Amino acid sequence: MEPLVGGALKATTLTFTNIHKHGDLFVDFMRMRHKVFIEGKGWDLPETEGIEFDQYDTAQARLIAIHSYGEVLAGIRLLPTTSRVGLHSYMLRDAQLGLLDSLPRDILFFEAPVSPLIWEATRLFIRTDVPAKLRAQVQTMLMTEMAQVAREAGATHVIGIVPSVFRRWMARIGMSASPVGAPLVIDGDKVCAALFPVAEFVN
Repeated sequence: MEPLVGGALKATTLTFTNIHKHGDLFVDFMRMRHKVFIEGKGWDLPETEGIEFDQYDTAQARLIAIHSYGEVLAGIRLLPTTSRVGLHSYMLRDAQLGLLDSLPRDILFFEAPVSPLIWEATRLFIRTDVPAKLRAQVQTMLMTEMAQVAREAGATHVIGIVPSVFRRWMARIGMSASPVGAPLVIDGDKVCAALFPVAEFVN
């Protein structure tokens, strides 16, 4: 990857209704997910023509990309907990209902919420080759955009599975995260479900 300049970083939120305005960014985003989760982590996920996707990439989803000069550096997917397509709703709830073999049914301490005030964050990634001097800036931009998009959608909280170390660096940007599930080890990573208030978050 070419050296990056912090000022060149951009945050773009992709939806099914605006992807035509952003050139190849949508395809590049999905290809980067393939590189991170299938090629890098070895996850068994649906794929075709070098892109990764699943049942939660619906028209209700918001895909947040941090990018620079055409290179996707980080991303996350947001989906309302009110989402419903066929048998599926959102990842944590589907796990609790026994619809996903990859996650335990006791993923949460409480019944999975179904509320317009709570959105779920999944497919979080930051490329390992992002230079150390820019990594904190990329993290901050990703979380700030996530909070802004969720707030604009009317949410007060975001829920999702995150690495255990996540809470520490989120605290550095003024965002709190409360564990709402027992610690797990998924593909060698220590993670847990967490709830993030976004209504009061100000970067």
